[in-house]
Amino acid sequence: MLDIQHGSHGVDCVADHIRLGGVAVLPTETVYGLFGRTDDPAAIAKIYALKGRPSNNPLIAHVLDTASAKMLTSHWPSAADVLCAAFWPGPLTIVVPRISTVLPQAVGGFDSIAIRSPQHQLTRAVLAAVGQPLSAPSANRSGNVSPTCVAHVQHDYDGVIDAKDLMVLDGGPCTAGLESTVIDLTGDQPALLRAGSVSHEAIEGVLGSPIQNVLPTSQTASPGTRTRHYATRTPLELVEHKDLMSALSSHMVTCVIGSVDLTIEQPHQHLVLPNSPIEAARVLYDILRRADATNTTRIIVVKPPHTTPWQPINDRLARAATPLK
Repeated sequence: MLDIQHGSHGVDCVADHIRLGGVAVLPTETVYGLFGRTDDPAAIAKIYALKGRPSNNPLIAHVLDTASAKMLTSHWPSAADVLCAAFWPGPLTIVVPRISTVLPQAVGGFDSIAIRSPQHQLTRAVLAAVGQPLSAPSANRSGNVSPTCVAHVQHDYDGVIDAKDLMVLDGGPCTAGLESTVIDLTGDQPALLRAGSVSHEAIEGVLGSPIQNVLPTSQTASPGTRTRHYATRTPLELVEHKDLMSALSSHMVTCVIGSVDLTIEQPHQHLVLPNSPIEAARVLYDILRRADATNTTRIIVVKPPHTTPWQPINDRLARAATPLK
């Protein structure tokens, strides 16, 4: 049974637990994360083990401010100052060269480190109380749909023996709902490694110059870049609106995720994806989890618009729809 903590008392308990080498699930504005001290090899190992995460998939180091971030890097580019001033605390992660004392196992063996400053006040309070950077991935089991509330965390770790005493700080539903945008600052030109709540247009506007739109499909120095990720247990397909009726003509009972104006007849089920990309991002993972719980044969998502505001959602859906190899 998970140890659920609440409010300021919960902050103190969780901070003490992490300070002494434990790991805990904390809320952020993006998703819930599984946190431990960046400088503690035992805590880092436990994070990877609990999540079932491949060792080459790096964690994000979470800090209170740029001063703390600079302590983790061997080179702090001027673009980092500009971006952090504009978007921290918030859902932007920067990738910069790491100092040699940063544990290689905390960064997937890379020579760089991904860093961000979270916005959620409870997690900021834990960071302040611990007084150390904290590394974390999303708190879901590896490759599956990220958690955006405590109920999701409880579902993922129910029955996991090593998680029976896992401490969780309840901070309510996540307000952004998708993982942070990741920008690589280790090269000659900033590069977008993962789409998120901060758009690449906003980043280019702050920097005053273009960034590379990379969005890799194999593991890089950023989390969330594997081809298959954010996936439901039920097979998920993406279809254009014009092809939906044809896709439903088979005898497979389907859960359809799409706009409110769709007409979906029984035995198929319909879950509504909001028309606003901001609202859709906030509820996407909850909808995917609800679709999994319908116990239908497959999930079909009607493709959202192919426009920039929908880029992060389209990225997550494309990775979720990638078949297992």
